[in-house]
Amino acid sequence: MKRWLFTGAALLLAVLIGAPARAATLFGDTFDDGDAAGWSHNGGAWSVVTDGSPAYRQSSTSTNARALTGATTWTDYTVQARVKTTGTAGVAARARSTSQYYAFVLTGGGTAQLQRVSGGTATVLATAPVAAGTGWRTLALHGQGSTLTGYVDGTAVARAVDGAFGAGRIGLVTSSSSATFDDVVVDTVAPGPGPSPTPTTPPPPGGCAVTGTPAGFASVTAWGQSGTTGGAGGPTVQVDTAAELLAAIATPGPLTVCVAGMIAVPAGMHDVTSDKSIVGIGATAGITGGGLTIGLPVSDVTSPPADAVHNVIVQNLSFRAATDDAINVQMFSHHVWIDHNDLAQGYDGLIDVKRGSSYVTVSWNHTHHHTKNMLLGHDDDNGAQDAGRLKVTYHHNWFDATPEFPPVRWSSFSCYRPVAGVTSSGSSWLAWA
Repeated sequence: MKRWLFTGAALLLAVLIGAPARAATLFGDTFDDGDAAGWSHNGGAWSVVTDGSPAYRQSSTSTNARALTGATTWTDYTVQARVKTTGTAGVAARARSTSQYYAFVLTGGGTAQLQRVSGGTATVLATAPVAAGTGWRTLALHGQGSTLTGYVDGTAVARAVDGAFGAGRIGLVTSSSSATFDDVVVDTVAPGPGPSPTPTTPPPPGGCAVTGTPAGFASVTAWGQSGTTGGAGGPTVQVDTAAELLAAIATPGPLTVCVAGMIAVPAGMHDVTSDKSIVGIGATAGITGGGLTIGLPVSDVTSPPADAVHNVIVQNLSFRAATDDAINVQMFSHHVWIDHNDLAQGYDGLIDVKRGSSYVTVSWNHTHHHTKNMLLGHDDDNGAQDAGRLKVTYHHNWFDATPEFPPVRWSSFSCYRPVAGVTSSGSSWLAWA
């Protein structure tokens, strides 16, 4: 059977006869019977073709095209399809009409985009780099509440929070591009490994606050700083756009920055100034598309400068699809606490500490589904900056599907469990648990 649509009664029957949880599948179409009955179109030239097996093709390159199907009452679900295109094409969810929906598309320029389309105008909610190719790719768009997650070949690469559309049909979409689609499935569960922020204590109503205090090196009095307090004593600001976030982290003086939702920032690294607490509100906050640099620009200085970035806390955030590092601590930055974050699926390091940085604690973070996990020490030949420094405590971090063990330079370390303070081992200390 090439096309199926589960009604509420069918789902109930599946439960009663003991079917597995996968019976939450709502719809599927493989086009194997050679037709596309049940799909409605707007724009383009749609037909069932043979591309290894029967598939649904939109062949026009002169206009935007949409094909919709499903129920207008569907709310939280995943729409998934195999897609082949060299242009811009993908899947749509929660479609109210052919001009109002969410879409997750490949752009043909080496990126994938989460979009909100309203009145026919597309607003980009999140962007992620994707390796270019001409073959089949599996795209999926999962909506759960106001959180949207885009997957490429089973890996979550982009995430955003938007509440414009709460329910609607599914669709296949192209933008002035031809594309072929196959194996369309709608399911009530996410398609695979994806963002799973580490739960923390919910923030107080109307704001956020740092939870707990650091253990290990970030708590030490040294280099003119007594412990790590971040933005304590300063004002609090809530941000939910890239412009607001980047302006806040660049503001001089103590400041607590409350991040609301998943914010897509421009590609590259974005500088954080001293005396900042950057804290996610709830379990859906984070940064996608770029990373944070805690440190001055790279130079050849060999001792801590007076204006080294210091006293920074990053807590309860998800980092996804960074085009460089997710978090980079460099150039003698000190008293930095990176705690209870969820980091995955970036480009370079997830958490790098290098170039003389010290008095850093990295605790209770979940790093996963990424090759270059963490780096301690810039280079084997960087002793002029690093020797006697790189004092970093790592504790209770979960390395999950990260094939590289974090490399350590200019720092010896001990590995033990449980963590009960910090042990000394040479010029620098590393507590790893």
